[in-house]
This record gives sequence, structure tokens and C-alpha cells, in this order.
Amino acid sequence: MDSGPDDLPISKLSRWGRPTLSIKVVSILFGVALVLGFLLRGCMTPPQHAGETPQPDVSGKAAQVWTCSMHPQIRMRQAGQCPICGMDLIPVSGMGAESPQGSLRTYQASEPAIALMDLRTHPVERRFVTAEIRMAGKVDYDETRLGYITAWVPGRLDRLYVDYTGVKVNKGDHMVYLYSPEILAAQEELRRAANTVANMRADAPDILRKTAQTTLEAAREKLGRWGLTDEQLAEAEKRGTVNDHITIYAPMGGTVIERMGQEGMYVETGTTIYTIADLSEVWVLLDAYESDLPWIHYGQTVEFTSEAYPGETFEGRIAFIDPVLDDMTRTVKVRVNVPNKDGRLKPEMFVRAVVRAQLATGGRVADASLAGKWISPMHPEIVKDHPGNCDICGMPLVRAETLGYVPAQASEGDKPLVIPASAALITGKRAIVYVEIPGTQEPTYEGREVVLGPRAGDYYIVRSGVDEGEILVTNGNFKIDSALQILAKPSMMTPEGGAGSDSSSVELSAVLKGQLEAIDSAFEGVGDAVRNQDREKIRRTLNELSSAIDAVDMKLFPPGPHAVWMEYSMRLRNDL
Repeated sequence: MDSGPDDLPISKLSRWGRPTLSIKVVSILFGVALVLGFLLRGCMTPPQHAGETPQPDVSGKAAQVWTCSMHPQIRMRQAGQCPICGMDLIPVSGMGAESPQGSLRTYQASEPAIALMDLRTHPVERRFVTAEIRMAGKVDYDETRLGYITAWVPGRLDRLYVDYTGVKVNKGDHMVYLYSPEILAAQEELRRAANTVANMRADAPDILRKTAQTTLEAAREKLGRWGLTDEQLAEAEKRGTVNDHITIYAPMGGTVIERMGQEGMYVETGTTIYTIADLSEVWVLLDAYESDLPWIHYGQTVEFTSEAYPGETFEGRIAFIDPVLDDMTRTVKVRVNVPNKDGRLKPEMFVRAVVRAQLATGGRVADASLAGKWISPMHPEIVKDHPGNCDICGMPLVRAETLGYVPAQASEGDKPLVIPASAALITGKRAIVYVEIPGTQEPTYEGREVVLGPRAGDYYIVRSGVDEGEILVTNGNFKIDSALQILAKPSMMTPEGGAGSDSSSVELSAVLKGQLEAIDSAFEGVGDAVRNQDREKIRRTLNELSSAIDAVDMKLFPPGPHAVWMEYSMRLRNDL
């Protein structure tokens, strides 16, 4: 039985109401119902096919069982020929005899057979594994380092000192020579106010003196807001004549990337004439797929290359992850701040980037450069050993752990449980591994379904199904799976097994029946929660169902139902 939602017909879902809320929940319930009906209303004995059931002899040892290598459903108590194809029968003990209390997926073979299969193993372990997230993107301007030269008063552009884009300018360079009648009138006000203050008699009333001084300050402030420097104001007062032109200076150093004005054109207040970009730092905008987002964090180091500089690697830190997904490309923009003192990185350059994230539990990453550090929430390049404020924006620094990083004193619980990628046989929604069973006379392996997390290089993070220290087959596991398929046992490609079975009732103890009925009761509770569309109750009842499954005493099962329950409870736990 496979309890995935794709295998469940819609007619089955109608039993619990609308399927739109939780088809996965309903599929789990359907699986539980099948298992409980099977166990409570008549359990199957171990499979017997097309032959007599082997009975123990007078010595108490089971008689030898013979089968056909082409038709594994044939089971005979003595050697002979297959009644279907006529081939000589072979002993089952040479093809993976199953333990009376073992799993349906147990495979056992002799040492020579294992040597021929070239099996290799590796333990399940806890360790930090590195995932490489590859992205592509391009260089862009740092929006926080853009400056604009605009007309602060209406007028005519009589002279543009920068004739073309791409010119580098310094802060304070003259950029525009602007004619403005309003400047003329304001300078006349300044001249008159300055003359009034200068020619005021010594015995003039204080109120007149204060009024004249206030008028002068207002005229100065008005012209200052229009872009005149203190030197220009002082010259206008000293000269005693007015000027109908104003020079606009560069507010910052950088490269002129846009020129919107033309000599002779009239402009209004706020019209943009030039755009200046400081390219000493640039942004790199990358596209990250949504499946990679759990391993991308603010502050991570990003390495990237450009076709303009083959063999050279540049670095930056992630400063922003777009909160909105692009519904067309299914990607998220990731912004990286990159120093560019020499100016070699130019906007619109294409780059290829990689983030190497050491994966930890709970969606966190391990980064030695940030472990135990304090980082600015706005400028990831500001990293300190102690709390304080950002040197750029003044915001309080935050602990790196609050941004999804492992603390400096990482525990074993921070390391994820991982298995080699070659150990997992993956077919759609299932993943099968083969575990070496210790303490057996002959090499024995048991197949298990596991729940995998993301892949990180040569490893998979495993969420459930195996424990630390267990030995997994990493080479030759497909041969074991093929042997199980030949033996008509559950395998990767045939999870139900390939042979039919003979049904007969097996009496269960009252204690075991009570445990199974507790599962049935919990199952009904989940069904009620699904019918009522109560998500909180669904979560609670699913936890109760999981606890009821774990409470079943495996030792109370007879041999046949024991193996069946092991198989189905494994799948149900994975789905839950």
C-alpha cells in the first residue's frame, strides 16, 4: 500500500468531506483504515504460494524450502522442477530467507554472494554538509550611491560643463551655468538688505536693527536653498551688484551616467539635469530559485565570476532577499553588496555566483566568520565581536544567531543527520535505503522507506527513517533491491511485493487488539477534524494518531502480522 495522495481516488476522499483542505491527511487516513481493517478483521499469515507450507520436522527445524529463480511464487518442500517453466528449483536460503520476526524487506545471503555483489557501506552520521547554491545575475548600480543634479529654480541652461556621460567628476566641480530671473530678484533683495544693515545709524531703534538683520538672513537663506554657496553669497553682498546666473556644483564624486539637459533649454524647479553614480561599491542582483531559499541568509558570503575576468573570483555579502517571488521565473532577487574600489565591475555585466552554505538543523547554516558575532541589519559588511552600533547607519547591531546562523558553541544537535546520496534509491515520492542488520550469522539487510530533506553535495539530509550509527549500503543496494523483487518481496519498484498471498485468520491478543483499536479511535478523530475543516484539531489529532501507532507493542504480533505491521507502520510514520 502506498498512501500518497496521487494513489487515492476522489471517491475515497468524499468519505471525509471536501478534499480541498488536506488531501494528504485524507490519504494517511485511508492508509490507516486499510491497515486496521486488515489487522482487526483477519490477519494474513506469512505468504505461501503455489505449494505446500513447509512444516517443521521432528527435530524442530524447518524443512528446506525450494523455489524457482524465474517464478519466485513457487515454494516446494523438496528439490525438483518448476511446474511452470521446468527449470531446476533452488533452495530459498541462498536467495534471502526472511527471519520469522523480520521485515518483509529483509534480505539475507552468504558471504560469497555478498562479495560477488560488491557491497559497500557507510554509517549514518551527524555532520555539517555543504550545499552549493548556484545563481546567475548581473552587476547594477548601488542605489544608495546615486546623486542627482536638479534645477532648484526655473531658468535656462546657458552652459553644461559636462558634455557627455561617463565623465568622472569630484564633489564641488561646477556642472551647470543657469540663467534665472528669480535669482536676479532674490539677489536684489539680498543687496538691499545688506545695504540697509550696513548704513543703519548707530542710534537706530533696536526694533529696526533686528528687522533689518532678519530680512538679510531671510534673503541669504532663500538664495542658499536655491544652491548658492556661502562664497557666492558673500561675493554678491560685497560686490553690491546683482548677477542673473547661478553655477550648480556636483554634490558628490562619481561617474556621470545620465545627462538629461541640453544647452539652451528651459527647465522648471526639480528638473533633473545629471545623474551621478559612485561606483566604488556596486550591487550584484542574482536570481535564486525558490527551492534554494531555505539555505540563503542575510550576511552570507557570495563568490562570483565574470566573463570579463576569466579565472578571477570576486566576493560580496548578501544584503537583501526580495520578499516577493517573481511568478513568471519562479525566482527571488538576491542583492549582494560588493566593493569595487578599482572600478573593474561595471553595471550590466553578467556574473555567475555560488553560495556555499553549511547546512544545520532547523533551516540554519553554519558560518565560522559569523559564529558568535554581531552584525548590522542594514549593512552586512559591518561585523563586530561585541554589541554596538553600525558605523554607517547607526542602527544597533544584532546577533548573527537571530538571522539563522549556528552559534559559536555548536552542539551535536545542531548537526543534521545525513546519509550518502548513493545510499538512497529514489522513485518519485519514495526513498528506500538498505540497512545492515548487526548480530546475524549471515549478512542481512533490511529495506526502509526514509523521509529525505534537501541534497547537499554528496549527501542527503534525512528527516526520519534511520538513526545515527546505522550502517547503510551505498554500493550494490540496487542489486539487493533487484533480488527482493525477484523474491516477490516489497522493493523500490514494487512496494507491495510481487506475489499473491493466502488469507487466513490469526487470533490477536486482547492487549494488542486494544492498542489497534486506540489507533482506530484516533483515526476517527482525524476524520472528524477534516470534515469540520478545523486545522488546529487536525494537527492535534494527527499527533494523537502518531502516538497511538508508537504505543503498539511489536512483541505481541505473531510472525506473519509482525512483518506486515512493520512495513505499514513504517510508511504511516513517514507520512505523518
